[in-house]
Formats: sequence, C-alpha cells, structure tokens
Amino acid sequence: MKYLLSFFVLLSSLIINAQDVVGKYQLKVDATNGELSRTLTLSADGTFEFYNYERHDIGIPPEKHLYAKGTWTSDKNVIIFSAEPSDIDDTHVLNFNTTRARYKEKSSRDKSDRVVETSLIFYQSEIFWVKGMKLLKQ
Repeated sequence: MKYLLSFFVLLSSLIINAQDVVGKYQLKVDATNGELSRTLTLSADGTFEFYNYERHDIGIPPEKHLYAKGTWTSDKNVIIFSAEPSDIDDTHVLNFNTTRARYKEKSSRDKSDRVVETSLIFYQSEIFWVKGMKLLKQ
C-alpha cells in the first residue's frame, strides 16, 4: 500500500509538470522578401505535431510546407521527441526521432520584474535547422 501511494504521488507530479508544457509553440518571422512560420503543438496525450512553412521570393520552390508528428515525453525540463516509422509518411516527412528541447519558463520563486518568455529551445536534432531553434509558447 505504501508503494502504491508513493507511485501515485510520483505520477501526479509528472502529470502536473507535463501540463505546464502542453500547448502551442511558435516562431514567426516576416521579411520583405519572405516569411517563416514554425508551429509545434504538444498535446496532453503525449503526441505532437510540427508544421514548418517557408516562403522566399527567390526560392525554388517559392513555398515549402513540411510536417512532423510523433510522441513526446518530459524529463524535468527536457522534452524528448520520438517518431515511429508509421509516423513518417508522404506528408509527415520530418523525422523528430532523437530530437530534444529544453523547456524554459520564469521560476515561481523569481519575484523580479525581468521577463522570461515561456519557450522551447532545441539543442539536439538530426535535422540541422532544428538545432538551436527557439519556439515561444502562445
């Protein structure tokens, strides 16, 4: 009984921590000759969807739409993405397997006036342009 109670306390703390992470994260850049929009949605059921839109006036092709999907888990402030072979198809061509991001938010103990935007900062990925990407929580 004691072990069962400990298990439920641990499980509830993980669920509460994961609820903070759940949501929509976005990067949007508008320029005179192009546009970049990246959106990541982390669902409470442990799945994610990623959408990348790029438009360049002199790009070939001028517009790109890239998608990814899979599952995610949280270990403290690290988000670990994984994708099964069934998650990668003709539409969802990006493979987020082995991709990791750090969840960053202002600490509840921080009583200063400084602004810390809640974000995900990617530090590991096999996709070269994902590494170093910062998405802000919407």
